[in-house]
Amino acid sequence: QVQLVESGGGLVQPGGSLSLSCAASGSIYSINPMGWYRQAAGKSRELVATIGSNDNTNYADSVKGRFTISRDNAKRTVYLQMNSLKPDDTAVYYCHVDRWGSDYWGQGTQVTVSS
Repeated sequence: QVQLVESGGGLVQPGGSLSLSCAASGSIYSINPMGWYRQAAGKSRELVATIGSNDNTNYADSVKGRFTISRDNAKRTVYLQMNSLKPDDTAVYYCHVDRWGSDYWGQGTQVTVSS
């Protein structure tokens, strides 16, 4: 049984920063790619960033240079550091793990960027 629990969302002013965490439990290994996706109201879920087994990273163009994804394999935790936040970053952020072709998702954490 795989579970992903996100934390760290909240309300922040434009230009501010937030850090998200996602702790995995169950049979998750360093080889399994992990990532963050987001879904804004009325829009489809979209990729934000992913990190592979050798720490190779991939970012959506909209967040490059502002967001940083990292992982701690010993803690089975993936992080998303978000800087220079914009109102367009407002969404529910979901943690994801690809476990040999099976997708697992967290429950989501709300990030709201507003003055």
